[in-house]
Amino acid sequence: MRAVLRTSVSTGFVAVLALSACGFTGGEEQGERAADQGERIVVDNFRAPVADWSLESDAAYILSLSGCLETLTRYDEAQGEIVPSLATEWQQVSPLEWDFTLREGVQFQDGTPMTADAVVASLQNVLDAEVPARAFGPKVVSGVEAVDERTVRITTPTESPLVPYRLASVNTGVLAPAAFESGTVDPFGHCTGPFTPVSEEPKQSLTLDRNEDYWGGPVQLAGAEVRFITDGATRATQVQTGEADISLSVPVSSLSALESDPEVEVLRADSPRTATLYMNNGRAPFDDVDFRRAVRSALDLDALAASVYEGAALPATGPFAPSEPWAPETAGTPQQDLAAAKELLTAAGYTADRPLEIIAIVERAEFADVATVIQDDLKSIGVPVTIRTAEYAAVEPDLLAGNYDMVLSQRNRLIDIADPIGFLSADYTCEGSYNLSHFCDEDYDRLVAQAAETADTEERYELYTRAGQILQEQAVNVWLVNEQAIDAVRADLQNHAQDPLSRYVLHADTATPGP
Repeated sequence: MRAVLRTSVSTGFVAVLALSACGFTGGEEQGERAADQGERIVVDNFRAPVADWSLESDAAYILSLSGCLETLTRYDEAQGEIVPSLATEWQQVSPLEWDFTLREGVQFQDGTPMTADAVVASLQNVLDAEVPARAFGPKVVSGVEAVDERTVRITTPTESPLVPYRLASVNTGVLAPAAFESGTVDPFGHCTGPFTPVSEEPKQSLTLDRNEDYWGGPVQLAGAEVRFITDGATRATQVQTGEADISLSVPVSSLSALESDPEVEVLRADSPRTATLYMNNGRAPFDDVDFRRAVRSALDLDALAASVYEGAALPATGPFAPSEPWAPETAGTPQQDLAAAKELLTAAGYTADRPLEIIAIVERAEFADVATVIQDDLKSIGVPVTIRTAEYAAVEPDLLAGNYDMVLSQRNRLIDIADPIGFLSADYTCEGSYNLSHFCDEDYDRLVAQAAETADTEERYELYTRAGQILQEQAVNVWLVNEQAIDAVRADLQNHAQDPLSRYVLHADTATPGP
């Protein structure tokens, strides 16, 4: 298949193409449809939904990038602020209450109107989930109610200045009441966005058609197919062969071939994403801070960034990137010191009674090579390591349960909520819902709780800085490199704007120049 794409996204890290193109060349039936109704495109995504279409899960990201799911608010990176989406305005009406005014004239893809009652029902479904969304769960939201037909009230257990940020999380996307009638979540025909899902091949692809009655205006494309391809090399190959029009998150190992191909454009953007060696702090030998510090001292992060990442990533200085306003100003990259690492091992009383295992997540193709580098570095200080590769969905239950030693993964700090509070709370507090590290520190928890209630931005950022310093001092994990978002698109795409968080790909004004 071949097609072309035009996407409009506001982002502070935007890379924009202004390119000309030829048209889609599919099968006869699809070609006739394209000629009459517009072109169709193919998007290769790096992860499939793992929990059917439950909004509290990562499936919400698939529905969002596919142009189906929309939220009340939206974070605009270019402006650095929350902007209207399905809600046009909002205000804090009391210390614990926020009112959101809904946009008039919006209807779901099944033809029913978007009312306050419908929005409340959708949000309540997320709030009541057995495993609530990290950005929108009972710990941070105590109630949702309809004040009148166009006003939704969000109540919080403690004062929170970040409620509008939480309503921009894709997990708070709004579906019609009919989406929840069967006891499972059915997004087909029940979104508000410019594209409506019409069929799926489970774990393989999602097919979408245009929403003819989209509130945001005419939709240019006839539709699209989003494919779920975990292998990064395959995503890179398909954008070269023309089987895909855009491939999200291509591996560094494919960059040379992609950048030398005149029919492909590589897009890079800074992103709040850090490749991380997660260590299970709740399990020996990682429950000893000296052992964790020994692991950190054994690794050469500068060499790792230069070799495996071929200069496409920067060695990390800690849990935050140096450019972020909440990062410590004096933070530097930890330097390899094998002698110090061996002394720390002695202080920890470590004996190599069993090989430790690193799990390398296959969705990030480079992690297999990263694991090999770490294996060699740890071998040099007397720590034997084995490597296992696996899809993230297959190992997540063990990670959350603490049944692992080390895992290579990456976490985007702003993906749950466009503020570090989501990352710091979910990933590192004692009761954090995504605390893969199984770290628990009361002083840290108090700082994060204070930050969550601090309205003054500078004061809140200072608290984030102090929280990050605790994580680094305790060597909770080894933050390896600050990654770029790297996507590849066909060079005949028009006006595509990259979203480094991979939340938005398909839009109403996505268009092609025609055959």
